[in-house]
Amino acid sequence: MSYKQWVIIAAGLFLLGMVLGLVMPATVSGMLTGDQLEMLRSLGRVLQPFTVTMALFVFFKNVTALIFSFIFSPFLLLFPVIALTFNGWFLSFVAAMVVKETSLAFLLAGILPHGIFEIPAIVMGEAAALSFGSFALMCLFSKEKRPQFLPRLKLNLKYLLMAAAFLLPAAIIETYITPLFFT
Repeated sequence: MSYKQWVIIAAGLFLLGMVLGLVMPATVSGMLTGDQLEMLRSLGRVLQPFTVTMALFVFFKNVTALIFSFIFSPFLLLFPVIALTFNGWFLSFVAAMVVKETSLAFLLAGILPHGIFEIPAIVMGEAAALSFGSFALMCLFSKEKRPQFLPRLKLNLKYLLMAAAFLLPAAIIETYITPLFFT
């Protein structure tokens, strides 16, 4: 299967997650304990907008998530599938809450500046993880495919690196530009 086909599948899983986020009732605050909420608040105090620390945190958090998903993708593709659907779910769930409390313009101001880089990067990186994981699984059962493993790994690592490159401007915009809409 070509990488382009994996991108389509990854985008479909992300969109499925978005649909689930709109139709599934849930409350994020009900899922978090008081200690977890306090930990998030203290993290928010340390990671202030307009700082290099915040940009590096956002960038490395997102890249680490993609690498983790890539490495563990041979485990039945569970990590990339869960990452894509969860990210889609979380985006639409939060978007629905924000629009309900404020406005669509407020939501777009908060998401579009960095989202135009971050969302495609997530889809691209997870597509590489899906591609790598599925080929690794095929190599377990087919000796004929094993010689192609290293070239496929290198190709998928190239796509993963491209996705990581998209996450850098996303982190910079999320740190230095997006907060301007909320001050």
